[in-house]
Formats: sequence, C-alpha cells, structure tokens
Amino acid sequence: MYYLGTIMTVALLFFFAITRTNAQKTTIPVETEHVAVVLQTDKDHHLKIIHTGKTLAAKTEYELAASAYHLSGPGIGSNNNAFTAAGTDNNFVEPAIAVVHADGNNSLDLRYEKNTVTTTPDGATLTTVTLKDAVYPFYVDLFFKAWKKEDVIEQWSGIRHTEKGNVLLNKYASANLYFFGKDYYLTSYNGEWAKEMQPELTQLKQGMHTIESRLGTRENLIGSPNFMLAMDHPATETTGTVLLGQLAWNGNYSIQLETDAHKKMHLVAGINPYQSAYQLKPGTPFETPRFVYTLSFNGTGTGSRNLQSWLRDHQLLDGKGERFTLLNNWEATYFDFDQEKLAGLFKGAKDLGVDLFLLDDGWFGNKYPRNNDKAGLGDWQENKKKLPDGIPYLVEEAGKQGVKFGIWIEPEMVNPKSELYEKHLDWVLREEQRPEIYFRNQLVLDLTNPEVQDFVFGIVDNLFKKNPKLAFIKWDCNSPVFNGHSRYLEKNKIPQSHLWVEYTRGLEKVLQRIRAKYPKVPMMLCSGGGGRTDYGLLKYFTEFWLSDDTDPLERVFIQWNYSYYYPAITMCNHVTEWGKQPLKYRVDVASMGKLGFDIKANELKPEDMAFCKEAIKNYNGFKDIVWHGDLYRLKDPYETDIASLLFLNREQTKGIVFNYLTNWRYVGDPALDPVKFQGLDPNKQYRIKELNLYGGQKSTIDTKKTYSGDYLMNIGFNPNVSLRRSSVVLSIEAI
Repeated sequence: MYYLGTIMTVALLFFFAITRTNAQKTTIPVETEHVAVVLQTDKDHHLKIIHTGKTLAAKTEYELAASAYHLSGPGIGSNNNAFTAAGTDNNFVEPAIAVVHADGNNSLDLRYEKNTVTTTPDGATLTTVTLKDAVYPFYVDLFFKAWKKEDVIEQWSGIRHTEKGNVLLNKYASANLYFFGKDYYLTSYNGEWAKEMQPELTQLKQGMHTIESRLGTRENLIGSPNFMLAMDHPATETTGTVLLGQLAWNGNYSIQLETDAHKKMHLVAGINPYQSAYQLKPGTPFETPRFVYTLSFNGTGTGSRNLQSWLRDHQLLDGKGERFTLLNNWEATYFDFDQEKLAGLFKGAKDLGVDLFLLDDGWFGNKYPRNNDKAGLGDWQENKKKLPDGIPYLVEEAGKQGVKFGIWIEPEMVNPKSELYEKHLDWVLREEQRPEIYFRNQLVLDLTNPEVQDFVFGIVDNLFKKNPKLAFIKWDCNSPVFNGHSRYLEKNKIPQSHLWVEYTRGLEKVLQRIRAKYPKVPMMLCSGGGGRTDYGLLKYFTEFWLSDDTDPLERVFIQWNYSYYYPAITMCNHVTEWGKQPLKYRVDVASMGKLGFDIKANELKPEDMAFCKEAIKNYNGFKDIVWHGDLYRLKDPYETDIASLLFLNREQTKGIVFNYLTNWRYVGDPALDPVKFQGLDPNKQYRIKELNLYGGQKSTIDTKKTYSGDYLMNIGFNPNVSLRRSSVVLSIEAI
C-alpha cells in the first residue's frame, strides 16, 4: 500500500519553521542532528539540491546556498536536479526517471507542486515533496525519512498518474543526490562465493561509475549494494567526510555515481532498469525501495555506528533482543545422517552449552531423496529412510537434552529431479524453447505467481503446524535466475519485463504472511553466504550468514568489511574446521557476532571441549555488549599485522576488545606499538582482564593495574599479540 496511506501522521506543516518561501523560491531542508539535504525551487519551479552537508544553526541561511555555489543558468545549474527527468532539454547528467506517456511522448518536465512535513509513529520526520509534469497528469512524490539521533536518511519515490492508458516506466530510481566536493573516493565491494565483501577503493574521475546486480535472486553474489563515498580525500576511521549507504532492495539494483565537469557528484540509486520496463496503470502508485544512507564528518567509524544503531533500533527484526547460540550439523555430517546419528549430536550441543541444534540440508525427499544437491529440492516431506519418526521426534529428543531445535529450508528453489518439478513445471522460471541452465543443480520458482507464494508460505506454515516447538529457521537461496521467463506473467498478459520487480515483491508478500502468523521466530537469511544482505529483508530476518568461507583468518577481514554496515547482532559466525588457526582463534573470531558451531562436538578432545564450554560462558557474559554496544575499529588488518576491535556499552563502563594476528610471516614482534582505544570516558578508571585462555595458558596482562580512559585513548594498551598469542580477547571495565 502507498506509504502515506499507511502511516499515522501528525499533520504538522512546518511551512514557516522548515519550509521558507522567498519570492518565487521555496526552500525545503531535510535535517538530522548533523546532516542536511536542502532542496530549493528555481524561477521555473524546478526542484534543485542546493546543499548536502552539515546542518546550519540558522535555518534561514539555507536559502543562500544556491548563490554561494552559483547554481543558476546552464551547465552546473542543470546538474543538481532533485530528481532528474529524461526527455527535457536541461539534463547534463544521468536521469533518475524516464517514461513514455500513454500517448507515446517520452519527455518529462517535473515541476514543484507542494510539500508536507509529518512525524511518523516511529519518531522520524517524513518530508514529502510532490512534483508534477508541466503538461501531463503525471506525479512523482519524493520521500525523505530523517532519523535525527542516528543521522540516517531513508529516501524513496512514489510514481503515479491519471493518464488515459498505461505509462511505460523505463527508469524509476529511489533517490537522486548531489554533492559539492572536489574529489571523490569510492569504496565498493566485489567477490564471489566464499570471497564476499572484497573492498576496492577507486578515485572517481569525470564520468560514470556504476555498482549493480542483474542476478534476480542472490543478488549480492558478485557485488554488494553497500558502498562508501569519501569527499575530497580518502576517509579514515576517525577523519574525513564520508557517505555510507545501500539500496535496501532484494533484487536487481543500480547505484550510479557520475562526476561532472565541475567535479560535482551526481548520484542515482534504485532498481536496476535492466530488462525491467514497467507498465504503470492509471491510479496505481508505484513505490520504489528505500535508499538508506548516513553522512559522517568524522570518518567511517561514526558513519558505521550511525547505520548500526539505525538498523538495530528501527529496521532489524528484534534488533534489541536476544539470539540463540547453536550447533549446526552441516560440516559434521553433510547429507550423510539418519535420525539416530542426529540425536547423538544433541548431547554434544548440550555439553557445549549452546541454546539450539540446527538441522541443515538433506532431511527431505522420498521419491527423489535429498542425498546430494542434485535431487529432492522442492519436495518438503521428511525422508522416511533417514527420519522414520519425522521432525517431531527430533524436536522432542533435542528438548530432552535441554536444547531447542531449528531447521534448514530453501523454499524458493527446485531441482529438476523432484516431484514438484514433474507436477508443476509451470511454477518454474525457465525458457521453454531453450536449454535449462542450472546453478547448484537447481532452478528458481516463480514467485510472481500467487499459487507459488501460497506453496512457499505453506512450507514454513506446515513445519510450525506439525512442530509448534520449532525454534529457528535457516532460509537459504543458492541460485540466481537464468533464462528468466514466467508462465504466470505470460498467461495473464503481463509483460515479462515485470519479472524482476514482481519476483521480489512476491517474496516480500510471503515473508509478510510468515511474520503476521509467526512474528517472533528467529530466522537466518543464508543465500549461500552473503548473497542476500539488504536492509529490506532484515525486516523479516533476525540475522544473516556472511559467507561460506569460515576460515577464521579470512573471516577477520570479511566481518571487518560487513561491520561498516551491519551490527554484530546480525552476523552469524560459526566455528568450523576451516583454516590452520588454533581452536581458540576460531572461537574468538566467531564470538564477534552471533556465535555458532559447525563441528563434531561429540568428538572434541577433552581440553578442546573444556575450552569451548568456558568460552561460551564468557560469551554469554559479554554478548550483550557485542550485540548492542558501539563498535570501534582500532587496528586495521589491511594496514597493519593485527586487527583490533572494541565493542563498548553505551554507558562507557564495559567493553570487549578482540585482537588478532593477521600476518603469519616472520615480522619480529608485530605488536610493539600499543593499541589506542576509542569511545571511553577520559575521566573513568578502567581495569583490563584477559578472557578465553586455552588450557594452562597464562595471561601476560596485569589485572591489578588500572588506567584512565584518557591514557588508554591517547597512549594505548598493548595486548601482546604475537606468533604465540595470535588471538587475545580483553574485557575492560570501569571501576
């Protein structure tokens, strides 16, 4: 439903306090505590961006910004449109919207019509600006939802018309921004399976740079909608002006960054228009996804804490709540298990002290048993040979051991070797006249089809109906869409170019139904590791799986990069057999988020089991700080031989510092220099203690000493990381 029809607004029109009219110009500031995006009409009622930067104490001075930047006339004066439209004679840059009207005309000239400012029920300020074409009854509503304390803005558009026939939307962006710097440094992320979130720093010169995905599902497989844009010079953790953000859309996205001849930056973000022309009916509004961003004037650390706080407090499902520690069977058994073997693993979960046992892939399919990834996907009945007593037996047996039970599903997918494929070929996205193309031996179901939506919802619903004590869902999505063609769209005479939008909307409809009936059950967003991480889906999921690469050394870097955009409570980190590092290193790295284990717990050596049990007890003591505290990155593993990160509670009284050796070449003593802390109260005294000592290991930390916050932030503290102490976890507490 269209956003303005759903919120309970407080109709406060701040036309005198917020919107100022000077002669023929209307000035509209969108403000948080520290950030302002200021819009202003010109003499022809076109809406421009005249300031993107710090808030001003005197609001009346915003209207002077246009003259300060000489934003008038041709050239640069045409580049700073608030929502650039294609088809008129004043565009010098990439449009945010391009349409073909019902009569075939493809021009668009958007003029300012009105604006309102309201307070939303969740405490944000919503500014709505309505633009209308000068000739056609065609409207664009620009929405700016500003979160004052977090310095975060959500920006999106609503497109509607009352023309006599459909209007073709060839492009329909969420946001159009304009920056007034001189040089720009973009951090974007590339990768592939098990190599997610690999950062790339690019200085943007005149021209276009695009971040995009065209995969349909699992859209983050080779890229990411997350990015940073530093102004004038590269940002550090504590210095520089930098924008951090993402497009919150679980589908094809496009973020275009265009540097003009004046070294100003024009940004357009939204759904990727690739093969996605959309026929918009009269009177049927089209709402675009949110573009979420923050602007920090004190480096990437402040920006990342802004996004983490916003996500935790306002977007993430149960962002202020708890999470389960767990033991997963995947790397312990893969597909080779039966119910007695699984029941034997429950004791290992209890002995470790975790909350939950998670049954992964391979538990379903009878005609085509799921004994590998080539068959059974789509046939969601318990395999009678492996599980003769079904899932209810496992749920009860886990309960007897004092642990909860969760289960893996991949409900959007199908193997060609399955009963579902045989019975409902019309439910599968495929080109009938072309060879099928498989990714992990599977195809994608057509979620544009309401019957398929019912089927996918039914998978989850039936599991809970049969197993009311089921405590956790791991939702996977391993394949992008190849040869995408919808029989449902074809049958209903809907253009195939609607597929990419309607698939994503179909998935959201399913998730909305699930959350309406099962609002609190924790669900992990998996997608082969890192394939789905957008803020839009995190309304429905409590956490996500970062990468199938669980090598702890690689995970230090992967988790480091994700942490700019996501709080630790969202990050699922499992201890596995990957990597060459000792068990302590693996457990310490996994403790920087939502801790899990994917090991043969019942085969651990006594000393390893003793360490894991103690580490889980320690984790349960500090997890609230990791999940809900503020994160400070102290030593960058890309620049030094160690990584150091501090999680600090809001009261600045308790913190946890994780320190890791990240370079195993012989470098003498890699940690001769102390680590300077951040965020502490300079007037408080702190005591430091080492946690997670393995076996008979003795700490080098003197727990009798105390240090002022001032000392720890300006002189620092040496955790004594070395080849013999490759992982050091410290607790810090005010006395």
